[in-house]
Amino acid sequence: MCEELYRYGGETVYVSAAAPAGLTQYEYAALSEHERNQRTWRIMRRNAKVFARGRVRHPDHKTVFLDGWHEVFSNTESLSAAMKNVVFLD
Repeated sequence: MCEELYRYGGETVYVSAAAPAGLTQYEYAALSEHERNQRTWRIMRRNAKVFARGRVRHPDHKTVFLDGWHEVFSNTESLSAAMKNVVFLD
């Protein structure tokens, strides 16, 4: 949990149970109307730039204090072969 967080940019994706990693706008537009209406879709952002400052709390570590804005990077575990289907969506 970050005291202050700012994000911008990234790619718009459409997420549903059938597309948990998200479809780009182009891929979503290519679906038939029936396919689009068959599911509940959420519009989310993929690969946005994220910055945080202030207190950062998490059960796995002590609270840290970021004095000024710091860029936040996703955990790189998704780059391992075992995690090839994991994506970060916001």
